[in-house]
Amino acid sequence: MSILYLLIPLSLILLGLAVWAFFWAVKHDQFDDLEGPAHRILFDEDDNDLTPAERERRRDATGGEASRPASRDGESHRD
Repeated sequence: MSILYLLIPLSLILLGLAVWAFFWAVKHDQFDDLEGPAHRILFDEDDNDLTPAERERRRDATGGEASRPASRDGESHRD
């Protein structure tokens, strides 16, 4: 019976911690877009789907590293 004097306050502390974590997550927009990541996985962002101008813009933004093919041993060729 005396263990209840320990377990009840401990459970109230854990409950308070869980409620605080929930409100922190809501305040920091963790639940804003629940369906976006599920839909985003269905669409592949492939360079072949882009127009030539968009491909050039993407190469310029990444410094051209994405467009260079890797060699057979896994090392990329640097100029």
